[in-house]
Amino acid sequence: MRPLNIGLTDEQRQGVINLLNQDLADSYLLIVKTKKFHWDVVGPQFRSLHEIWEEQYEQLSENIDAIAERVRALGGYPIGTMEGFLKAGTIKEEGGNVPTATEMVSRLVDDHEQIIRNLREHIDRCAEEFHDQGTADFLTGLMEGHEEAAWMLRSFIEGQALQADGSQPQTQKTPVGV
Repeated sequence: MRPLNIGLTDEQRQGVINLLNQDLADSYLLIVKTKKFHWDVVGPQFRSLHEIWEEQYEQLSENIDAIAERVRALGGYPIGTMEGFLKAGTIKEEGGNVPTATEMVSRLVDDHEQIIRNLREHIDRCAEEFHDQGTADFLTGLMEGHEEAAWMLRSFIEGQALQADGSQPQTQKTPVGV
């Protein structure tokens, strides 16, 4: 293979590739879990969640391809096996049970938030430790997508009453025994 001359040392590129492969693994594990919940959800929220998760796994699929291509652009090879994804990822595989719809949403929020935390660290490391601003920028875009997905899912389960200005309504407290 022709040596890459893109302004990063082999060590810098390998450091970034390792981070990207972890992000790839987490994205792949999340798409599997999202698809599984998309198939298994039941109850009054079925249609809404079925559609939300379809949108989300389609976006995850695009992200997975983009991450793998970024790894290749840096001269590396993306992880491509379930064994590799499970080893490199920080997201845990979903067990054999089928949780309630609300619990499914909650678990996906937790996973998106885990990925967001990882991406924040990876962005900093790419910029500061490996001096790869391009990958830091790329990861920032991925993080923003996960922030939006987590917000959408959190909004689904929070369901608090709000005033038109976004504040919480005043509730009257009834004294005990009245």
